[in-house]
Amino acid sequence: MGFGNTVDHTTLSRANEKRDYRIYEELGYFLIKTIRPLYADEKLDDVNADIRLLALDSTTISVSLKLCAWALGKYERGDIKMHTLLDLRGSIPVQIHISDGRWHDSNMLDELKVEPYAMYAADKAYVDLEALWRINLANAFFVVRPKSNMKFVFKEELTDTETGSNIVGDYIVELARKSAKDLYSGELRFVRATDPETGEVIDFITNTFGLSALEIANIYRHRWDIEVFFRWIKQNIVIKKLWGYSPNAVKTHLWVAICAYLLLAWAKKLYQSDYSITEIATLVSVSLFEKADLKGLLTQPNDKLGYLNSNQNVKELTLF
Repeated sequence: MGFGNTVDHTTLSRANEKRDYRIYEELGYFLIKTIRPLYADEKLDDVNADIRLLALDSTTISVSLKLCAWALGKYERGDIKMHTLLDLRGSIPVQIHISDGRWHDSNMLDELKVEPYAMYAADKAYVDLEALWRINLANAFFVVRPKSNMKFVFKEELTDTETGSNIVGDYIVELARKSAKDLYSGELRFVRATDPETGEVIDFITNTFGLSALEIANIYRHRWDIEVFFRWIKQNIVIKKLWGYSPNAVKTHLWVAICAYLLLAWAKKLYQSDYSITEIATLVSVSLFEKADLKGLLTQPNDKLGYLNSNQNVKELTLF
């Protein structure tokens, strides 16, 4: 590589403090624009809908307030949040916002660039009726878990529930409280399902009436795919050794990790590899100092993954 000596931590930290993180952010969005279309036809288990499926969530990275005084979180802790909109077809990040720990998840709804005819899946933290109404007006769809204090007027029961499925109720509803209806005045669909493993009853609300209740539940189940992305980011950027602690340095570090993830996703599609992105990252990391053909590395059986198999199954398989 031409380096006479190793680059120490202080040098990297100083560089990240001064070099504008937007260089890497712009590179990241360029890669997203390039790579996302490659996965547009990716299939999802138990989902037949031919629409864009997006998951919205955040992950929290704990830091020391002594080092990151700007990253205030709850309970006087230091927290950095990475809010992510993920395309479930290929697990490609679409939009990312990095904040301190006090920035509420629902604020991300105000930052969204809503895509018409896309489906957004999110948990209770993102139930902001005004923002959900904006998604509805943009001809897009959502499926979320209702908050426990939400009240509904049940107008009609739908009867297309598949025999033997885990769907126990499917209804057309309206919000009962006037204050809520002032924010979201349209009809909603209320789907009740059971978790096949625990038997827990789970409710959803959505603004789509063109999909089966079972497919709506399955789309929400795939929301867990975003946890695989978050785990990859946390495992591969070595959070305990952040290269600098200013907002600029932290954003630089995270965006470099995101760019690395996107390049691996590009290689996976380019070579039609059957390995997951996590497995590809492992293969690349253990082969850095070998003279190896990348295509062969990603397309041929490789014994190097054997000892990691028990740790690679990080995908959440439960329904909720």
